[in-house]
Amino acid sequence: MAKSSQRKLLYLYTLITVIVFASIIQTTEYDIIILNGEVIDGSGSPSIFKDVGIIGNKIHKIGNLKSSEAKRYIDAEGLVVSPGFIDVHAHLDPILRLSNTESHVRQGVTTSLGGPDGTSPWPIGKFLDTLNQIGVGMNVAYLVGHNTVRRNVMGLENRAPSKEELNEMKSQISAGMDEGAYGISTGLKYLPGSFSKVEEVIALSKKASEKGGVYTSHLRDEGLGVIASVNEAIQISRDADIPVVLTHHKVIGKPMWGKSAQTLSLVDSARAIGLKISLDQYPYDASYTGISVLIPSWARAGGQKEFIKRTKDASLRDSIKRGIEFNILNDRGGNDLDRVQFAKVSWNKSLEGKTLKYWANSLGLEPSVENGAELVIKAQLNGGASAIFHAMDEKDVENIMKHPLTMIASDGRLVVPGDGHPHPRWYGTFPRVLGYFVREKKTLSLEEAIYKMSLLPAQTIGIKNRGLIKKGMYADITIFDKNTIIDKATFESPHQYSEGIYYVLVNGAVAIDNGEFKNIKAGVVLKKNAP
Repeated sequence: MAKSSQRKLLYLYTLITVIVFASIIQTTEYDIIILNGEVIDGSGSPSIFKDVGIIGNKIHKIGNLKSSEAKRYIDAEGLVVSPGFIDVHAHLDPILRLSNTESHVRQGVTTSLGGPDGTSPWPIGKFLDTLNQIGVGMNVAYLVGHNTVRRNVMGLENRAPSKEELNEMKSQISAGMDEGAYGISTGLKYLPGSFSKVEEVIALSKKASEKGGVYTSHLRDEGLGVIASVNEAIQISRDADIPVVLTHHKVIGKPMWGKSAQTLSLVDSARAIGLKISLDQYPYDASYTGISVLIPSWARAGGQKEFIKRTKDASLRDSIKRGIEFNILNDRGGNDLDRVQFAKVSWNKSLEGKTLKYWANSLGLEPSVENGAELVIKAQLNGGASAIFHAMDEKDVENIMKHPLTMIASDGRLVVPGDGHPHPRWYGTFPRVLGYFVREKKTLSLEEAIYKMSLLPAQTIGIKNRGLIKKGMYADITIFDKNTIIDKATFESPHQYSEGIYYVLVNGAVAIDNGEFKNIKAGVVLKKNAP
């Protein structure tokens, strides 16, 4: 072939290539472009001012996209563009009724991990299939609960399992993992987990470890016994060869205020020898759980009927009462009946939001520890109640928050306005960190806080392709004003959504649009091992 012909062909090929590439560039259309935002990508790196292009449910490009075409533009000038927040401790129990998950999405949460504190749906696979059918407002994942499995096999019996019972529990843990669970959770403060020995927990955790799962633990004790309980969790990590999360980590009761320095030192020592220990935390100095947490576990073995029987035996009732008095003085009672605030009381809604001291006064009783113990028994005999316990010190909250391995997690339940008198964390956890602890108190930098809400939890739990603003990641994105974001829910008036979050994208769909909740169900059900 003549050289002139070769040159013509080469020119023709080059021209075609240029035309093809130009065509590709010109026809690339984004579904959404987020313009002019301060991008904090979730890695802990400093912010950058870039645009974010989204195609379908994925982030396609980060850069200068001002001349690019899109079906929808979001102007984020003056706003922070961050990964959607990942809540690794969420009580999703009402999700079949509240499947749009509004109270979480309005906090900027795009993914939540359910099944904490030893309690989970059962069977896991069937439940996840149901969620898939009804749709969910945010991405959800689950742990398999030790308390649930133990109750399935042994009820509320206060004893060690037989070999056959232990094998059945192992089988159920493995089944839960195969059906999509991300790990095992325990609630060793609660029934029936409180009746288990560490050997049982290790044996079951090994089954989760074999499937690549994590172990999250409501410690056996967060008050006077918190040091021993942290050591127990470390032992479980070592002997079961499993990553451990000290979930909603705290130190409870005035005698233990300041002891977070010791618990965090234990975490650091365990990490130094190669164990994978991390923590999560809600940013409040009050906890929330059933009033029964003040009652000694042995008194409730066998369930409510057995508890009622024991209270009718004078000597047993006296022992129960003394145990409650001890917990009021040294544990969640905070040594003051005014620190125990009722949240949900089905048998007397007028008590919701009121304290144990208020109840005593309303009955003409002196608000003494003794009378408080009697009222706790009365509450449990009526069917129980949930309560907020103001028994923590904010200095410990900040100390734990600053630890590099502490994730932010709500420990909140899905809720709608007017439903009981909840803990404000159900509405305000993530905005509270960004507004109060970052902007006002400067406990964390903004980049640190977002890392603790996004990439760190994704990596710790093993949630893939989320928690980071990066090409190829799912487009879970929260856009907020760092100068105004703040929680509004209080202990006195909890049913208030936070302010300062303008947009939330879940898998590329706009779930909060200029501050308005769109009531779409763009979330997906995440399964770790299931096909």
